[in-house]
Amino acid sequence: MKAIRSFTILTFALIVMASVIGCAPQQPAGPVTIRVLSMEQAGATVDEMNAIVGEFNTANPDIMVEIEYVSYDALHDKITTSMASTPPAYDVFLADDIWYAEFSKAGYVMDATDRITQDMRDKIFASAWDITSVDGKVYGMPWLLDEKYFFYNEKLLNEAGFSAPPTTWEELVEQSIAIKEQGIAEYPIVWSWGQYEAAICDWVILLYGNGGSLMDANGAPAFHNEAGVETLNWMIQSIDDGISNPASISYVEEDVRNVFSQGKAVYAVNWNYMYDLVNFNTDESQVTGQIKMALMPAFTGSGVESASINGSMGFSVAATSPNKDAAWKYVEFLTSEDVQNRYSAHLLPIWQTSFEGENLTKLEGYTPANATTVPMFNVQFPYAHVRPKVPYYPEASKTLQLALQEALTKQKTPEQALNDAAAKWVDLAK
Repeated sequence: MKAIRSFTILTFALIVMASVIGCAPQQPAGPVTIRVLSMEQAGATVDEMNAIVGEFNTANPDIMVEIEYVSYDALHDKITTSMASTPPAYDVFLADDIWYAEFSKAGYVMDATDRITQDMRDKIFASAWDITSVDGKVYGMPWLLDEKYFFYNEKLLNEAGFSAPPTTWEELVEQSIAIKEQGIAEYPIVWSWGQYEAAICDWVILLYGNGGSLMDANGAPAFHNEAGVETLNWMIQSIDDGISNPASISYVEEDVRNVFSQGKAVYAVNWNYMYDLVNFNTDESQVTGQIKMALMPAFTGSGVESASINGSMGFSVAATSPNKDAAWKYVEFLTSEDVQNRYSAHLLPIWQTSFEGENLTKLEGYTPANATTVPMFNVQFPYAHVRPKVPYYPEASKTLQLALQEALTKQKTPEQALNDAAAKWVDLAK
């Protein structure tokens, strides 16, 4: 009986204590922390992204966004590694359009279909939704509408006796020979042909500009056909002839920008972000005021007027984030028309309404960069090609990157390298 009485007294004491604690004033919970993974390369600069984060945090005291930046080439693996933990290391991340098939299949990205309003669908470019959509479902907000452009140094081109840039790759070779003979540039054009995704982007430009394609209508690899072999041979020959900078086989986009900014190349192929830095930033460039953009050339007889690569990206919420609503609120803010219009110096808005009427002149004060890149985007985008949206694309890309490198360094013939890569693509699709 004594034991029972002691147990009853203890139980009563615990109940009283719980009641007292329950009635005590609660300490306010701190803000929800949303961790974001982004990229330090194309699109908005780090300073601009930090400013956007600051605006959001000020307007939403119950949410604290923390942002981290990595290079593009580190972004994919950083995302997949973070998904191995629960909760994931990041609530929001930037993803390339080529990764959405893989990420949706793996369950990495939140299905945001029901969060997309009709206003978003009506006002955002229809093609922009292709970036973040897989099999009719939307897995994020498009953020970066980008493609590669053809840049040329007008001053150096005029010094060589040419009044207009080339419209075909054959014409570029002809101009380059004259440029070399006059000592204006040792290597007239510089590329991103290192063993990275950048090489695939340049390869798509040349391959599609030669009437080729990465895959056929049945989803089988097609890059190893006659057009593909011919294109790869042209790349190798351009290095052998001193037209293309031989260091291109190890370069990515920032290397291209550095060479072009020093006036060591007359032509370059790169993303939108380069224009402002090479033409207006005196701290970054020795060729300010000399740079123009033109429609990307294509090969004579290909039946193609131009070809470029669609390099668009989107922001998504991790499917296993414990704070999906807060994370999505930040994604909506980041991709809103107001924010995109105000931070458009290095990033073209996804909103079609931003390009209509007087809205166009309101983009980030309508800078000289915008005055060129916006019209050029509209001219070039119809010729921009997307890479295959297949779950095995990362492995397929690495296989093709290796094949290009093996051919460019003459470890294999173009035929052998491309055939080996195509066979691997077939295996990956099984």
